[in-house]
Amino acid sequence: MSRKNLETSIVDFMQAIGLLVRRARAAAASQELSWSETAVMWRLATDGPSTTAELARGEGMKPQSMGATIAVLEEMGMVERKPHPTDGRQVNIELTLKGAAVWKTASDAKRTWLTQAIGKLDKREQAALFAAGELIKRLAEK
Repeated sequence: MSRKNLETSIVDFMQAIGLLVRRARAAAASQELSWSETAVMWRLATDGPSTTAELARGEGMKPQSMGATIAVLEEMGMVERKPHPTDGRQVNIELTLKGAAVWKTASDAKRTWLTQAIGKLDKREQAALFAAGELIKRLAEK
């Protein structure tokens, strides 16, 4: 593949991934959360309570920026601060019942949309898509 074709293919690939993410987000559009707010909700739903510093490290953000994101989610009633179980100097951030419900509803809507979209592909295309997913995951983890 020539350099120019590789660059064009990379741009096309990035645009396709971006479109897929936007379509999935649109499926759950009832909750208007920013990328960073969504990332915090995902981490808390997946990993459980975390400190602001842990969340910031996980997202590659400065703690001050993460603090601002958490403040917005807290104002929306999605997260709350609780005492850290082993370190009295720290505070854990965790999902509220509302936050967990919003997260579940949004996740279910995205998963339903994607399941229906993938269901329209033939078996060969589905296998190729899932194999590509493994490669994308490897790229993202490097």
